[in-house]
Amino acid sequence: MVHVLSSRTLLRPTDPERSRTFYGEQLGLAVYREFGTGPDRGVVYFLGGGFLELSGRSRTPPDPAVRLWLQVPDLAAAHEELRAKGVGIVRPPVKEPWGLVEMWTEDPDGTPIVLVEVPADHPIRYRPGI
Repeated sequence: MVHVLSSRTLLRPTDPERSRTFYGEQLGLAVYREFGTGPDRGVVYFLGGGFLELSGRSRTPPDPAVRLWLQVPDLAAAHEELRAKGVGIVRPPVKEPWGLVEMWTEDPDGTPIVLVEVPADHPIRYRPGI
C-alpha cells in the first residue's frame, strides 16, 4: 500500500488572480504556503484535513466533474457571510433526505463547491458501539 503523508487537490484556474481573490478573500480560506512570484504564483490553502492548490494557468476551466466538498460548523452563518461578500449562491442551504444540510456555490471557473453542515444527530458524527 502507498504510504500517503499529505494530499491536496490541484486546480489550474483560467485567471489565477481572480481565483486567488475568490478562495482567499471571498471564501476566506487560510493560506498554507505560497510559491513562485508574479501573476501566476501558486497558493496552497488549508481545507480542514486537506489542501487546495491553485497553481499555473489553464486556457479552459477545470472539468465540471471536479467538485469541492467543504464541511463547515454553521452553514447559516457561512451563507450570510458569503452573500455579504458578494459570492453567488447557486443553491441556498437545504436539509437533504440523507440528513446533511448543503449549500452550493461555484468558483470563478464554474467549479462546483458544496458547503455542508453535519447536524448533531447525523450518523457521520458517531459510530454506534464505539
